[in-house]
Amino acid sequence: MTEVSGKWILVVEDDEYINKAYAAKFEHEGIKAQFAMDGEEALKLLTAAGGNPPSLILLDLMLPRRNGFEVLNDLKADATFKSIPVIVLTNLGQETDAKRGLDLGAVEYLVKADTKIVDILAKVSKYLA
Repeated sequence: MTEVSGKWILVVEDDEYINKAYAAKFEHEGIKAQFAMDGEEALKLLTAAGGNPPSLILLDLMLPRRNGFEVLNDLKADATFKSIPVIVLTNLGQETDAKRGLDLGAVEYLVKADTKIVDILAKVSKYLA
């Protein structure tokens, strides 16, 4: 994949089909992305990134091993990661879930079923600009 200005995004999503769709779209647009299938893997990838953290995180909430709310809470409590914008991308459409995600520090809360991949790409591009 081509890097855009050395920036990359972390996609935390446990659905392989969705990850393949994101990967194809991001690659086509020259956006470097890494993928984690669960919350634990996401935190390990972030720690391993060291001095080159992602410029943006796309975070699902319903994840195995460690859910997205827990991951978001951990990210925003860690000085190394708290400034990284997080877009929650989930199928949890309840207003209480959206409020919780935004209160924990997400910059956007998108319901997957209501959001087209081109709209996600536009949001990603906005935060990478």
